[in-house]
Amino acid sequence: MAAQPATVGGCSMHQLSPDMIDELSSFFRLLGEPARLRLMCEIRNGASDVATLMERTGFSQSHLSRQLGQLTKAGLVAVEKDGNRALYSANDPVVEAICQMAHERLTHQLRQRLETLAGD
Repeated sequence: MAAQPATVGGCSMHQLSPDMIDELSSFFRLLGEPARLRLMCEIRNGASDVATLMERTGFSQSHLSRQLGQLTKAGLVAVEKDGNRALYSANDPVVEAICQMAHERLTHQLRQRLETLAGD
């Protein structure tokens, strides 16, 4: 049985308009920055402020601000004021899905490498 084509919004990938392909490409470029992926995975389980994210990631404040700004603009991250602090949290279920898929893929690859090494 042949695999079913992937769908986006009810359209199969081969039915996407050039504008939709451009949007999808922009989304993948957004995800192509390792710092943004790291930040998404850091905040997927709860809100964090910049100081906490700096400690966890080792990123500078200016680098964090740029990357969080991009994620916020894309609607993946929300910012909420808590007194003087800004708390960043995942704003879209796709954040959890992306982090989970990445974790599963990396785990699978590492297991395959270990099996290959054990067989040598």
